[in-house]
Parts: sequence; structure tokens; C-alpha cells
Amino acid sequence: MMKRIVLGSLLAPALAIAVPTAALADMASDVSAVNRGWAHITYEVKGSSTQTKALDQLAKEAATVVARYPGQAEPLLWQGIIVSEQANRANFFHKLGLATKARDILQKAYSIDPKAAQGGAAMSLGVLYYKVPGSPLAWGDGDKAGRLLKQALALDPDGLDANYFYGDYLLDQGDKAGARTHLQKALRAPRDPNRPVWDTGRRREVRALLAKAS
Repeated sequence: MMKRIVLGSLLAPALAIAVPTAALADMASDVSAVNRGWAHITYEVKGSSTQTKALDQLAKEAATVVARYPGQAEPLLWQGIIVSEQANRANFFHKLGLATKARDILQKAYSIDPKAAQGGAAMSLGVLYYKVPGSPLAWGDGDKAGRLLKQALALDPDGLDANYFYGDYLLDQGDKAGARTHLQKALRAPRDPNRPVWDTGRRREVRALLAKAS
């Protein structure tokens, strides 16, 4: 992801479209497949070129899931996460365009349901706002990032991701002591047997960041 290159516009109001119970189960399965695909590419696939190609394919699959379940926050959330990861790995000329696309997708998910996935949209938006450069280069906003990440943390106070990203944000802001507190809390989060690749990979990232904060 870019480092310091969103618009402070109001999020457009949106409503989740009612989905039958059976379809909700299908949606959860489809979203989980995208989730697992992201974890596999991020933590298991080797080689930047191979990862980029795999992400491009996964982005198409995520867009299909969004089209299959219109008006639902979680498919949009995961599409935004995949596009954010594409931005992270893109060359200089494509980074900002992809980051902006990810922001717009995540804003839509957030406007539908800011509490979906335990605040996942707020957290992912917050990450973009502190990773993308601010004015005049782009639309990053450290203050807005902090507010969004605190929202996510309030919804998942003991979560691995919520504490990891807030710790990363604090370190970015120069608060090493605060970063250590949240990174240590991230490592105390319960393990997720349903997402073992993500759980192991994220904890590895937490430990690496904690070493930088020491």
C-alpha cells in the first residue's frame, strides 16, 4: 500500500437490500471463498508477479460476488480489500487510481452497514486514509484515519486486525508506546480456527511490527 501520497466528502446514504435466509448462507460462503483467496495470495503465494496475477483474478471473482448480492456490505468490503491489496502491489502510475477505487468501494460498504464484519469497512477505510499521502499529493487524512480505526476498535476491542492496524497507525504517528500496547493486545487475541492462514500470517506481521516499535 502507498505511504502518504479521502476526500472528506459525506458518504452517500444507502440501504442494505433484504436477502432471503438461504441466500445469506450462500453469500457467506462466497465471501468466505474470497477471504480465503486473499489470505492464500498474501501469505502463501510466492513471487510478486504470481501474486499480482492471482490478485487480478481474485478481484474479478470479488466483483462477481458483489454483483450477485447487490446492496450487501460484506461482499463490497472484501472487494475493497482486494482492490486495496492491488494498490499496495501496483506500480507508481496505478497506485493512486486503485487506492481511490478501493476507497469508493469501502465507503459504499460503510454507508450500507458500518458495523458489518465487526467494523471491517471502517478499519479498511482507516488504513487507506493513513497509508495514502495527504494533500497536495492525494487525499490521505491522518485524523480521519484515527477516527475510523477507533470506530473499528470499539466494535472489536480484542480483535487481532483491529489492534494490529491501530498499532500500526499509532507507530506511523510516532506513538511507539501506544503502538506496543495495541500490538501486544493483538497477539493476545483468540486464534481463529476458521481462518488459519490469515491468523498465522497476521500474527507474524504483528511480531515484526512490534520489533520496530520496541
